[in-house]
Amino acid sequence: MNNVSLIGRLVADPELRHTQSGVAMCRFRIAVDRSFVKPGEERQADFIDIVAWQQRAEFVCKYFSKGSKIALTGEIRTGSYTDKDGNKRNTFEVWANNFEFCEPKRDRSTSYGGSGRSYEGGSTGYDSRQSSPSAPQAPTSYSSGSAGDFEDLPMDEDLPF
Repeated sequence: MNNVSLIGRLVADPELRHTQSGVAMCRFRIAVDRSFVKPGEERQADFIDIVAWQQRAEFVCKYFSKGSKIALTGEIRTGSYTDKDGNKRNTFEVWANNFEFCEPKRDRSTSYGGSGRSYEGGSTGYDSRQSSPSAPQAPTSYSSGSAGDFEDLPMDEDLPF
């Protein structure tokens, strides 16, 4: 299984590019804080290269900018090439499948919805079948529910999970 989940901040504005066949592509880098801090030292960060393709690339370039906090899932891709000096170089990058905003609109310099909005992350945010983000939906509220909205489970049966 090749899955990775990351939360970090973009270190530069993402740039949208297109392949020769017209496919949208975006490369960007995020800084991800390490979870452990040695006493008396500053928190360290890892800088990870991310690649997004097609509508995902367009979405990132439109709604994220330098300093934006992003949560993403994807898969690790490795490769190698020979540079212009004849040295063999290895590559390591994450090909992103899913994005989520990690901060409210007022904390971001972009113009799209509130926290928890996502791209291909569920019923809110961006639907990959559309060409643009859907209108922000109000979060579901259960505060107005009543006891009649729920079914009582018999205590002598196994739970369904």
